[in-house]
Amino acid sequence: MKRFLTICFSFLMIFSLTACGGNQESASPSPASQQEETQNTQAASSSEEGNSSQDNNGGSTDSKILIAYFTAAENSGVDAVSSASYSTVNGTAVGRLRAVADMIQAETGGELFSIQTSVVYPADGGELIDYASKEQEDNARPELTSQIENLDQYETVFVGFPTWWYDMPQALYSFFDAYDFSGKTIIPFNVHNGSRFSGTIDTIQELEPDAEVITDGFTVSERDVSDASGDVAEWLGGLGY
Repeated sequence: MKRFLTICFSFLMIFSLTACGGNQESASPSPASQQEETQNTQAASSSEEGNSSQDNNGGSTDSKILIAYFTAAENSGVDAVSSASYSTVNGTAVGRLRAVADMIQAETGGELFSIQTSVVYPADGGELIDYASKEQEDNARPELTSQIENLDQYETVFVGFPTWWYDMPQALYSFFDAYDFSGKTIIPFNVHNGSRFSGTIDTIQELEPDAEVITDGFTVSERDVSDASGDVAEWLGGLGY
């Protein structure tokens, strides 16, 4: 009987040890398993960080666009409808350069900036042309009363102006004197009464030698401004916008 009890006790001990060993393996993974799990976790973490970085970079590298324009209609001290520099677009009187700027904004989503000066330009067309001629003779630099708050945020700057006496308004000389466009892309647009850009694009290149000045600017007769949206869209499409 004693021998029988000893044998039974031995079987019980073996069974107990086997059970404890099984529980321990389940609760504590082997070093190899731990290493594999750590590697998988790190890989998943790196993947998530990579995706996050890609999203952040995608959002931060969007190029911001500025659409700066000068129109006498917003510098004449009278309502646009009373100015010689307005057109009627969709039933609304608006300065011609502002009208084209709005068309560019509709296609590019850029931010508008009106170049304004302390000069009150004549509303009458004949008087305005005479005044523009006198400004050119004096090589005037009208004082700017509107400022670009943070030029650094813009990589592309559309610049719009009318042709006065085969040149830019003197306000544009003040504008280019005031800001350094080095490293930026300048895209001119223009409203004319027969002289198109004349030599103004060459002038901009001389004033901003460290900027990339697009020579394929948009120019339109003042008589055709109200119907120019399709031409503006086609032009911008050719530039990749």
